[in-house]
Amino acid sequence: MNKLFIIFVFISLQHFSQFFKNAKISNWEKNVRNIKITLDTLVLNQKVLDKIFQPFFTTKPTGQGTGLGLSLSYDIVKAHGGVLKVETIEGEGSIFIIQLPII
Repeated sequence: MNKLFIIFVFISLQHFSQFFKNAKISNWEKNVRNIKITLDTLVLNQKVLDKIFQPFFTTKPTGQGTGLGLSLSYDIVKAHGGVLKVETIEGEGSIFIIQLPII
């Protein structure tokens, strides 16, 4: 779990570093480890949201990304019985949420 969290944060920092000025990371709920990374300066449009976890999807210029980071993170979280999702609110920002069951 700690490795997964580090990988996700590293990938996120690489891709969204310009938006991390006001990032908030929180965790813990009753039976689920809930990690929320709030990016209050990043609003994703529906076109990006529809594809964000697909392999090889990237918003970076050609040659600057493989588009595998979030796809691999999604698969790893799912393999551990969890959920990785993103929510965005126009004018407010986006929240990446990792939910993993506490064993």
